[in-house]
Amino acid sequence: MATILRDWSYRYQWLYDGISRLAALSVGGEARFRQLALQGLTIHSDSQVLDLCCGSGQTTEFLVKNSQNVTGLDASPKSLQRARLNVPEASYVEAFAEEMPFADNLFDVVHTSVALHEMQPQQLRKIINEVYRVLKPGGVFTLVDFHAPTNPIFWPGISVFLLLFETETAWELLKTDLAELLAKTGFEVSKSTLYTGGSLQVIQANK
Repeated sequence: MATILRDWSYRYQWLYDGISRLAALSVGGEARFRQLALQGLTIHSDSQVLDLCCGSGQTTEFLVKNSQNVTGLDASPKSLQRARLNVPEASYVEAFAEEMPFADNLFDVVHTSVALHEMQPQQLRKIINEVYRVLKPGGVFTLVDFHAPTNPIFWPGISVFLLLFETETAWELLKTDLAELLAKTGFEVSKSTLYTGGSLQVIQANK
């Protein structure tokens, strides 16, 4: 169980932003972190892009620089309120990621950033199935999230972070092979890269 710091980080935007910036230093800063999952992608001005679990629009801000058709989806009304203020160029939908109100084969790119670790295992599988459904054939699902460190030096840092700010679902993700889960759903994993001693993973997978 996480501490009260988790609740505060979601309640107070300044605290959430501060934590995000501090954590992002491990990969060279927040701007680089927010674009890790976008590296190597070709996004055109007319590409249909979904920022899944968009939060307050931290990555949405970068997506709208490439496409005029960016949709942010989140289940939190408070987060979407912030996102609309931070990135008014995108459109927003309040919904759960495992029950997306979109047609089949709609998006060219679906992106999500450090959100899948919030999901229970069964919920995670439903979300991946939904992403597969709403992506166009040949579309890309790109994500960044936690990973079990491959360098033991990084275990203390990620352990303290998860204890303070996350719940048991984050620990469960460390034991989950996301690439294998995506492949079982029908995706073809085209890129799988580890950062920060293996404690962060970036995966890009094609439908």
